[in-house]
Amino acid sequence: MNVPEIFGSDVFNESVMKERLPKETYKALKKTIADGKPLDIELANVVANAMKDWACEKGCTHYTHWFQPMTGLTAEKLDSFISPTDKGHVIMEFSGKELVKGEPDASSFPSGGLRATFEARGYTAWDPTSYAFIKADTLCIPTAFCSYGGEALDKKTPLLRSMEAINKSALRILKLFGSDATRVVSNVGPEQEYFLIDREMYSKRKDLIFTGRTLYGAPAPKGQELEDHYFGTIKTRVAAYMKDLDEQLWRLGIYAKTKHNEVAPSQHELAPIFCTTNIATDHNQLTMEIMKRTARKHGFKCLLHEKPFAGVNGSGKHNNWSISTNKGVNLLDPGKTPAENAQFLTFLAAVIKAVNDYQDLLRMSVASAGNDHRLGANEAPPAIISIFLGDELTEILKAIVEGETYKGNKKVDMEIGVDVLPNFPRDTTDRNRTSPFAFTGNKFEFRMPGSKLSVAGPNTVINTMVAEVLDQFADELEKAENFQDALDDLIKKTIAENTNIIFNGNGYSEEWKVEAEKRGLLNLRSTPEAIPHFADKKNVDLFVKHGVYTESEIVARVEIFLDEYCKTINIEALTMIDMAKKDILPAVATYIKELAKTAELAASCGGDTFFETDLVKRLSALSSTTYKRLTELEDVTAKAQNIEDVQELANYYHDVIFAKMGELRESADEIESLVGEKYWPYPTYGKMLFYV
Repeated sequence: MNVPEIFGSDVFNESVMKERLPKETYKALKKTIADGKPLDIELANVVANAMKDWACEKGCTHYTHWFQPMTGLTAEKLDSFISPTDKGHVIMEFSGKELVKGEPDASSFPSGGLRATFEARGYTAWDPTSYAFIKADTLCIPTAFCSYGGEALDKKTPLLRSMEAINKSALRILKLFGSDATRVVSNVGPEQEYFLIDREMYSKRKDLIFTGRTLYGAPAPKGQELEDHYFGTIKTRVAAYMKDLDEQLWRLGIYAKTKHNEVAPSQHELAPIFCTTNIATDHNQLTMEIMKRTARKHGFKCLLHEKPFAGVNGSGKHNNWSISTNKGVNLLDPGKTPAENAQFLTFLAAVIKAVNDYQDLLRMSVASAGNDHRLGANEAPPAIISIFLGDELTEILKAIVEGETYKGNKKVDMEIGVDVLPNFPRDTTDRNRTSPFAFTGNKFEFRMPGSKLSVAGPNTVINTMVAEVLDQFADELEKAENFQDALDDLIKKTIAENTNIIFNGNGYSEEWKVEAEKRGLLNLRSTPEAIPHFADKKNVDLFVKHGVYTESEIVARVEIFLDEYCKTINIEALTMIDMAKKDILPAVATYIKELAKTAELAASCGGDTFFETDLVKRLSALSSTTYKRLTELEDVTAKAQNIEDVQELANYYHDVIFAKMGELRESADEIESLVGEKYWPYPTYGKMLFYV
């Protein structure tokens, strides 16, 4: 496989455009993209025709506007290129209008009240900054999705708006530093964790099929306690899958870089190289889709649920975020000169303040029924937001605030913009796995997102909140008589007022929960607690000011997210009820019957029947408990249908139904540990996690 040759071969990228578009058209398109302006229809017609010819040469017959509705998945409606001729034949056509704008039916997508059910019209609009690509003989055009009234019905539109917001705000700051940059972009590298299990076993688990996670399952004799899977030798079968996956991703221009075994058995990770946030989001959505599709070819099922197996690590998606200029300057790189240091400290201070001011939004951006299982479970960061800077950088900031001599590698009087940061390398301390938001040398790693989450949401929040603080800084610095003095005071003040959010210790400890409360940090443990904060006045004001969300779009999303939470728990509860009724209780009844027959036969021969009779008693008692808990779960689930308010309903699902689900699982899992393997109706954890 010649990787440079195949890389991006299924993408209508810059090199293809340069080759196939007229020179003036190519220049005009590049300028349009750079300026962020609408595409002229005449220009669009030329681009569309070239795109169609290229796609047809590669075997495409259809095109689709590929978009990301608020379901968290991707959506597409396929249209063929055919156009009828006078003599009953067809020709292949694709117009600029079809390229730029589509009209899928919007009636079946979540809208949170933004539109009535009978109002079906919705529009997709091409995002020219994200290249078109070929998937399954179809030309896919990355697009935004909005309603007839213009409200955003997707995850991409707010993300693009937030990127424009941080661009404007960052340029204000850079102008004060004398930078000649004309554009600032946020960049992301989302590390994707996932599980692979044998597809045949998956097909026998109703819970995995309906919910993506195991609702029942006793622990296997071995888990991850030997720590022998992480970075371990990759199984031959898995390696073949990974090789196939890499090739498909590379053909789509996705920078798949690193692959390895993760901590839990049968868990793995794929990490890409950084790219612009909206493109990284598109790539990650594609990656998840191709992971699942490729798994089927290799006899696997790819599980992207945040917690598919109880008792072993769940899967996250570490969101590595940075900002850079079109001059190639990473604004979170400490640099080596005084001016660079001052600029770095300004942006660092802005991020610190933004995380502190909008910790509720960060927590909200990763909230889901699945991720609630992960956060704080000794495998992912806690639900409390804090920033890890490492001991050395923390001491440097402390010295700046207190005007003291920094006593690190060498004594340096810390004066912003005058003295160089004391030989500050990127890796100055150990990484902190327990930190939700960690500085890792020249970027921040947001470790809270779950594995199946679209990174559009968290990055929309990060971009917008940092843009707001940069604006606050610019407002103060632009009117200052002495920029250097004002900057010095601003950074010292900002760091001093936000030290409560900086924590380099163990986020799993009980002491941290107590300390965090003293510091005034939020601990939003569950999705029903976190989501309502989206609509807090300060947060509505933030998004409206920067043009990222309207108030109605925010209110709609609160309803959508809470409704999704309720429906997820409801499906899980109904699945548990079905499995217990139809499979688990009948299986244990059959086993009890067999034990009783064996005891009777042994007794007739004068044998000892202690084993059989004792086990029958234990299983009978557990069966009664399980049946009682099953009926309780049925009752509380039925009562949920009478609750109309979505916030009240979400609280009910969390406080009542989810708790009853846990009780039912507890007794059923104990039954599993006692029932003979051939009687148990489902593949066990041992079989699923330790396949050959």
